[in-house]
Amino acid sequence: METLIKSILQHIPLTPEEIAACKNFWTEKTLEKGDFLLRNGEICRHDSYIVSGVLKAFCINADNGNEEILFLAIDHWWATDIASFSKQKPSIYNIQAVEKTRLLQISHPSFQKMLKEIPSLEKYFRIILEGYLGTLEKRVVFNHMHKAEQKYYDFLETYPNIASRVPQYLIASYLGVSAEFISRIRKKNKSS
Repeated sequence: METLIKSILQHIPLTPEEIAACKNFWTEKTLEKGDFLLRNGEICRHDSYIVSGVLKAFCINADNGNEEILFLAIDHWWATDIASFSKQKPSIYNIQAVEKTRLLQISHPSFQKMLKEIPSLEKYFRIILEGYLGTLEKRVVFNHMHKAEQKYYDFLETYPNIASRVPQYLIASYLGVSAEFISRIRKKNKSS
């Protein structure tokens, strides 16, 4: 819980009473490697903060059966289907543990109650959503404007902690390239 409180305090101030109240809304959950946090068609009942571990969000491509990675999330990040959670409608993708993952979770009703009791948390979650939206916008631009090699180098620069923790086939899927393409780039860099 302390890592989440520390994250919140980096963005907004909370009184000791608000911190104590905030802690009451969260529960801990552990996923083993391969466990699903959310499956396509299920309603996302919890917002999840990653204490430690790695999660991948993906859809299955109907044409070829391959996973299409939507996002990768590591320690101190959020992993939620925002649309499903906020509207309490079925999810259109899956979220699965890449490695053993410890989470802090809050249910949708508890989230609403927490925001009512601690209104300053609205600002924190707005800041988190703005950051997420900025990341999505950058990804859309990069996917349309940059060649695959540049997308890979930008990924390494932007997310070095993810690149060191997940298999390259997941990075390839996230970038929309083949794992073989990434292998060629890495070989080229080693020989340079």
